[in-house]
Amino acid sequence: MERVDGHTDDKPAANGSAPKARDRGSVQSVDRALTLLEALARSGGGVALTDLSAAAKLNISTCHHLLATLVKWGYVAKAPGRRYALGARGLHLGQAFLKQVDLPRRAQPFVERINEETGESVHLAVLQGDAIITLLRREGRHAVRVDTGLVGGSDAAHASATGKSMLAWLPEHEIRRILQTKRMTAFTPNTITDPDALIEELRLVRRNGHAIDREEFQPGVVCIGAAIRDHLGAVVGAVSASAPTLRATEDHLERMRQAVMAAARSLSAEFGAQGGDGATESAAPIN
Repeated sequence: MERVDGHTDDKPAANGSAPKARDRGSVQSVDRALTLLEALARSGGGVALTDLSAAAKLNISTCHHLLATLVKWGYVAKAPGRRYALGARGLHLGQAFLKQVDLPRRAQPFVERINEETGESVHLAVLQGDAIITLLRREGRHAVRVDTGLVGGSDAAHASATGKSMLAWLPEHEIRRILQTKRMTAFTPNTITDPDALIEELRLVRRNGHAIDREEFQPGVVCIGAAIRDHLGAVVGAVSASAPTLRATEDHLERMRQAVMAAARSLSAEFGAQGGDGATESAAPIN
C-alpha cells in the first residue's frame, strides 16, 4: 500500500489483488493516479470510491488519497452521491494538445505511405473559412500522373474529394452557406452544381466514410478522400489520393480507398477520435 508520504509497502489491496508491479523507471503514485483517470474516462459518468478501487486494483485508502489530490488539481470532480467524475481541467490539456499539433508534420508519414501503396498523387488539405487549403502534396510515382498543382487555396469544395469529405461533416445550414458564398462552379461536365444533389451525395459520404470525385474537378482524374476528425467529431482536415482515369480500375480504386481511409482513421485517432469509418453520435447531422 502507498502511504500519504509517498512511500509504499507490500500489503495486498483491500479487494484481494496484489499491487501492480512497477515498470522500471516509472513512479508508482503517478502510475496509480493515471490508472484512476483512465478508469473514470471509461466509466462515462460518476463512479463510487469502492468501484474505482476495484477497477484500479487499489485499496480504498490509497484510492481516496489519490482522488483527493486529483480533485485539488481539477482533474477529478466530486459528483452527487459521493461519487467521482472527470474534472474540467482535462479539457485544458486536450485543448493545449490540439493547439500544439502540427498537422502537416503528423500527416507526412501517412501521406508517404499512401503514395508508396498506391503510387498516386496524395494531398493533405484543411477547410479554412470557406476555402480548401492544400497544406501538403506528394507527386505520383508513375510516368503518367495527376498534375496536383501548387500548395494553396481552392474554391472547389463541392467538386473535390477532399472538399466533399470535409463538407459532409458540417451542419446542413453551414454547407449551404459555403456553397452560396463560393458558388458551385462547373469545372467539368461531371461537376455537381445543384445544392440539393450535393447534399444528398454528402449523406453517402458520411455513411461510407469517404468521398469520391469522378472527373468532377479535373477531366481524366479520379480522386478519393477521407476526413480527419478530432475527439468531438469536428473536422481537422482531409487526405486524398488522385489517379488518372486510365489506371482507375475498380481494384486500383479499392486499393486507394483502403489506403486513404486507413490514414484518415490513424490521424483521427491521434486527435482523440473514437469509432470507425462512418458517422458518429457526436457528428452534426445533415437534416
